[in-house]
Amino acid sequence: MTIRVLLADDQTLVRAAFAMLVESAPDMEVVGQAGSGRAAVDLARSARADLVVMDIRMPDLDGIEATRLLAADEDLAGVKVLMLTTYDTDEHVVEALRAGASGFLVKDTRPAELLDAIRTVAAGDSLLSPGPTARLIARVLRAPDDTALSCGGGPDGLSGRERQVLRLVARGLNNQEIADTLGLSPLTAKTHVSRIMGKLGARDRAQLVIVAYESGLVAPGPPGPAGSP
Repeated sequence: MTIRVLLADDQTLVRAAFAMLVESAPDMEVVGQAGSGRAAVDLARSARADLVVMDIRMPDLDGIEATRLLAADEDLAGVKVLMLTTYDTDEHVVEALRAGASGFLVKDTRPAELLDAIRTVAAGDSLLSPGPTARLIARVLRAPDDTALSCGGGPDGLSGRERQVLRLVARGLNNQEIADTLGLSPLTAKTHVSRIMGKLGARDRAQLVIVAYESGLVAPGPPGPAGSP
């Protein structure tokens, strides 16, 4: 299956470099390039993109607002967004996750990592860099925010094992890493994550991270043992 990628960045040279990289992968093709958020939303519809590589800061309509429009459009429900930021301390990353992005990368990521990230997000998973994610969300969520995530329930309704899994998701671990940490099979870890998403009414793992921090299940600071409070 070929992943149809739309590139959204206001810098022409950056888009050209990303386009060359994506086109070099046998399982991907670039179906459009946009220099603004509004153009990205329009192209996502007309080009039938599977995934948008979206810069946060763009003219006309920034990447966060563009992501929010994509997530709100039922006709674009299957379109994933991989957000790019120049700095891993960009506080807008948290807002981007709330808006509907499935993950983020810094722009100086190695080429192979960008391609792997596109595959990961296109497959329906989320991509969250553990260190930056923990720092960003911990800092931003210290202050009240009118854009708090609305989910169907909180962690109190989860089992002990599910709470352990949610903590590890919030630290940025993937299913294999969660399985290794808790002594589970990858399939069992994936099943736990799916059930947690269902119970919390979360769209994807990115939203699970937000829920974990907003609820206080995960506190700012370095990761502790999997079973710690």
